[in-house]
Amino acid sequence: MSTSPTLGHRLQRLFLTGLLTLLPLWLTWVVVKFLFVLLGDLSKPLIGPSLQGIAARSPQALGWLGDPWVQNAFALVATVAAVLLVGWLARRVIGQRLLGWFEALVARIPLASTIYGSARKLLDILQTKPDGTQRVVLVDFPHAEMKSIGFVTRVIREQGTGRELAAVYVPTTPNPTSGYLEIVPVEKMTPTDWTVDQAMSFIISGGAVAPDTIPFTPPVREG
Repeated sequence: MSTSPTLGHRLQRLFLTGLLTLLPLWLTWVVVKFLFVLLGDLSKPLIGPSLQGIAARSPQALGWLGDPWVQNAFALVATVAAVLLVGWLARRVIGQRLLGWFEALVARIPLASTIYGSARKLLDILQTKPDGTQRVVLVDFPHAEMKSIGFVTRVIREQGTGRELAAVYVPTTPNPTSGYLEIVPVEKMTPTDWTVDQAMSFIISGGAVAPDTIPFTPPVREG
């Protein structure tokens, strides 16, 4: 009796193979397109009319400035330049004063102050290394036989016993902006020597970008 796959099964396997091949490319395109469109749209209301005015003054020589794709490209460049300028100012005294003024303004808006303050604290925490505890760790999640990458955001103590507990943010794949907040005993965590950037690459790539070795068992503590 023949055990060769039927035409339907072969087509099904080919379809799944093609889908799995195209899906990462499609997701990459969607993300890149979203970022380009988002960045371009931020400056387009200012760049578009300016280019239209220049093109109207000299249609024969500069009429190409009125093309939509040209306006989108200029808008994208303008937005990227603005982001770089903000980064440059943030490293200067005048930029820090402007940022302080903006944060004071946001602090007066109830909902905005909560969102901005929480996001600002999380980003500041991830950019600095904590005292005595590695930032990137492995925790038992969703159960003891499995590990997840987590970021230690704070170390606190258990009421009554004084045992050290860590607040660990466990991001999801491939979107690290969503995740879970776990309170984990420090002795239950497995420390790593990863940087935040390395951990983010591991999470976003679904584990494809990873070192050859990784710790799995928490270290044995003396005493």
